[in-house]
Amino acid sequence: MARMTVSTERPGRSGNGSVIDDGADALRLLPGLHGADRKIEAGQELFGVGAPFDTVCNLIDGWVSLYTLLEDGRRQIVQFVLPGGVFGMFGTSSGRATYGAQALTGALVCCIPLDVLNARMRDNPDVAMRLVRSLSRDRALAFDHLTSVGRCNARERVARLVLELFVRCRTQWPGNRIEEMYLPLTQEHIGDATGLTFVHVNRILRTLRKEGVVEFHHRRLRILDPDRLVRVAGVDHNAAMAWL
Repeated sequence: MARMTVSTERPGRSGNGSVIDDGADALRLLPGLHGADRKIEAGQELFGVGAPFDTVCNLIDGWVSLYTLLEDGRRQIVQFVLPGGVFGMFGTSSGRATYGAQALTGALVCCIPLDVLNARMRDNPDVAMRLVRSLSRDRALAFDHLTSVGRCNARERVARLVLELFVRCRTQWPGNRIEEMYLPLTQEHIGDATGLTFVHVNRILRTLRKEGVVEFHHRRLRILDPDRLVRVAGVDHNAAMAWL
């Protein structure tokens, strides 16, 4: 991975590093559908585990975390949704959400009624293929996360998550070189995504900073040594392709 030099915050981007210009329509599952847009404040729940659902969510701007809850209240973050992501499709007969969704930043979400989505897919097969590609990418990410939590050590898990988010964010700015990005996560979020405690995450991040690999401070992530980060994460090319 080549060294990168330009900050992610550029004209045409929001303060949280996501897309807000006219090109945002390319992030829509249903281009041109703006009437279903909903602005979400940072920290607000879009829906919770067990909530009834009749819409599909398409994130246009901002960051959203998807999570599950254990009976004792412990949380597992299963995915971080970036602009262009689709979530809220549940293959259950109960009609209830199997995970919750919370905005990590201010966000713009297109909440597409299921009947509207079904009609568009009947009239335009490209919409169905776009949805299939999105769901297939999410499945690949889920498999990678399962491998990380189930087989990687703590240091590898944190490095792998940081690298994944960096790569996925970088694809939002094709052709641009970046070494620093806005990462709207706390160490608690990282712990909930990797199955580690806050103390363990803090220790790993401090060690990676001392080793000159990455620096994470005040929700800014800076990649100091991209090649070494790849080695620490233990990621091969095929695994990284699942993030794109």
